[in-house]
Amino acid sequence: MADLPDVCVVTHPLAAAGENATRSLLDILSAITGVALVTADLPADSEIRDRHELVELTRKSAGDSVPVAAARFLLNQLRMCRVLAGRDEDVVLFYGATSYLLPILFARAIGKTVLVEPRGDVPLTLRIAWEEALPSPVARGLAGLVRALERAGFAAAHGVVTYTPSMAEQLDVDPDAPDVYPTGARYVRTDEFDVVTPFDDRDRRVGFLGRLDEEKNVRELAEVAKSLPDDVTFSFVGDGGLREWLETELAAEIEAGSVEMRGWVDHDDVPAELNRLRLIILPSEPTEGLPTSILEALACGTPVYATPVSGVPDVVRDGETGFLMESTEPEDIRRELLAVLDREDLPEISRAGRDLIETEYSFEAAQRRYREILQRVGRRRHR
Repeated sequence: MADLPDVCVVTHPLAAAGENATRSLLDILSAITGVALVTADLPADSEIRDRHELVELTRKSAGDSVPVAAARFLLNQLRMCRVLAGRDEDVVLFYGATSYLLPILFARAIGKTVLVEPRGDVPLTLRIAWEEALPSPVARGLAGLVRALERAGFAAAHGVVTYTPSMAEQLDVDPDAPDVYPTGARYVRTDEFDVVTPFDDRDRRVGFLGRLDEEKNVRELAEVAKSLPDDVTFSFVGDGGLREWLETELAAEIEAGSVEMRGWVDHDDVPAELNRLRLIILPSEPTEGLPTSILEALACGTPVYATPVSGVPDVVRDGETGFLMESTEPEDIRRELLAVLDREDLPEISRAGRDLIETEYSFEAAQRRYREILQRVGRRRHR
């Protein structure tokens, strides 16, 4: 580890999904160098508390209203600056917190090497959420401000890390630029996420795994689930704001057994859920960088049918490891998923997905990628 600089990872307040991704990043970095985390509102039961050095700025979340969120956004940045002033790590990696311009500039001013790593399209995510509570022009204006801060953060940092080259392009970052590191993908615990149920032994069951909300196009999936033939079962795995709506909308199908509502499952139980499926369907909007559920599904030998957003096409290679969704209209999704289920080469595609994860997204592969990133950014700083 002596040849690599220690890293201080800085994040925004963490919900469950962000906590999982951050834990994965910390596990990778701690295997190759020293690492600490600066964050806010970390879940009380997070494994991070016992496994890594932690500085928690506050136990308060980002806030439910825009004024509260804005105030905490600024206050947390000031707290970050104060903490960073006392840290010894040479590298500060802003993970997801790419619009936190003040601490990015401060870290650079005090001589730190600054990297920023977006987890997805945060401004778009915020705009979608804000449009539910604010007039559209106001929501778009606020999201535009966040995007401007993010772009300024990209410009101020010594380097930008993205999960895949396609994600970099979606964020208007040139993956071939010398200060862009476009292959900082997360890893999958391939010993836990594995093929337990052979693909040929699985029933004709398809499913969705994730948050049950508008951003995931869950309403469209409900229409698909209503119209599937009797020999196909649709399984919803997860929880969220649309769960009660789904249970009402699909009451007849749930009663008949053609639709399953599996609810929230512990992360340790996700591999078993994925091993029940012949196909996972993820018609997400372009807000995420690279959904963890896609990597975990492929590790379990479950082909993925997903929208070609952000980093997805670099992993879901159409006709090789999965299938890309050209339309999120329910009838189009229904037609394509039934065609996929009838493909004779689906077992080969299942194996190819598993092989991809073992080759490119194992823990060892992720270590190699981040070691190279830290070495490259170090060489660039000392030229």
